[in-house]
Amino acid sequence: MESNKILSLLQNTGGVLNGHFLLTSGRHSNVYFEKFRILEHPNALDRVCNEMAQIVESMDIELVLGAAIGGILIAGGVGRYLNVKHIFSERNNGKMELRRGFSISKGQRVLIVEDIITTGGSVFELINLVKDYDAKVIHVVNLVDRSLNPIDFKAPSTALLKMPSESWEPNECPLCKKGDKLTQRGRTGKETELV
Repeated sequence: MESNKILSLLQNTGGVLNGHFLLTSGRHSNVYFEKFRILEHPNALDRVCNEMAQIVESMDIELVLGAAIGGILIAGGVGRYLNVKHIFSERNNGKMELRRGFSISKGQRVLIVEDIITTGGSVFELINLVKDYDAKVIHVVNLVDRSLNPIDFKAPSTALLKMPSESWEPNECPLCKKGDKLTQRGRTGKETELV
């Protein structure tokens, strides 16, 4: 699927928001990608997962790994297209780990799937998790790469949509300096005004 079609999917489902947002990375931005506007639509989710699976279909992937929560749906969809097991990690006391009896076998060929990348922090955590199990990251595929500069995951990586978006450390944020209201899209999807 071409990048413009992914962007259209995001826009048509209300997944591109403008304002003053606190990102998961802790940075501030004037653009927010609400991935759940795509993920909640079965046909849109299916198209995204199919596209991700096609990127790696010849790479002998043995396991698909995503991070809770958005990565659960993506990992499941991609795993279904590749006909391989799919699992997800969760943060426990700030550390990414496998729970619920999930495991990764030594030497297993793992595909990491992610929704939105800004700094790549969650992907690096997933890569380290795979390494902890002595397995191999074959590829990283994500929905939107919003980073301004390329991120080197030390593994091949593909984004369905590259849409560089400015983000700032809180003390350097021009929107804060202008006094614009800062909002955070919470885990429930609710917008929360921050003071």
